[in-house]
Amino acid sequence: MKDVKSIKIKVWGDFACFTRPDLKVERMTYPCMTPSAARGVLEAILYKPEFIWHVRAIHILNPIKFFSIRRNEVKKKSTGRPIIVEDERVIRNSIILREVAYVIEADIIVPEPNKENHGIKYMAMFNRRVEKGQCYKRPYLGTREFSCEFTSAPAKFETIPDDVPIGGMLLDIFYDGQGKPQPLFFEAAVRNGTLECGEEYKAMRSSSHLKPSEVINETFLKWNEDEKAAMREEGLL
Repeated sequence: MKDVKSIKIKVWGDFACFTRPDLKVERMTYPCMTPSAARGVLEAILYKPEFIWHVRAIHILNPIKFFSIRRNEVKKKSTGRPIIVEDERVIRNSIILREVAYVIEADIIVPEPNKENHGIKYMAMFNRRVEKGQCYKRPYLGTREFSCEFTSAPAKFETIPDDVPIGGMLLDIFYDGQGKPQPLFFEAAVRNGTLECGEEYKAMRSSSHLKPSEVINETFLKWNEDEKAAMREEGLL
């Protein structure tokens, strides 16, 4: 039997960008936080491989406001080698959100609980870190330049009264036993200011948000050997 414990946390920030994967060149944000972004915020505060974060609902506290900006980006992915920014710089338009605030409602799921009841322990650990403002890395709202603040959610809070149809939204990316990524989408809609996203996780409970360690090690070793071979060809080794 799985051990499930629930938490609520309030997060807010000046700007946010939860990029739609179907619009890659010019960034266009979803109208609200995605479940995968919410999980990223929670893992930035507390991450343990022994349990899984299961986001059940995201409550929107502030009215949805879109904002257009132009940003300098690089058009090339990093491969471990230095990038000459002047050669790869590109100016792109982004449609982002501003003055956002959410309450994230999530479960801590321990697949194999033992006598110590780790669910209660992890929940207490998380709440203690939130009260002290502690995090392993700075949580952010979609992209790293849009950092956010966090605190315990109030007992009572008001959401926006709006209904917002969204359509297909990325729920999360999971990995199977062979380390193959499995993106999962769901039909999303904000009703009375709340995005419900709990039921869709059931099909992916046997998967993981992380690649198996052996797959990670094999990938890293292959990448390391390829880099060494390239450096030998260039006379750098």
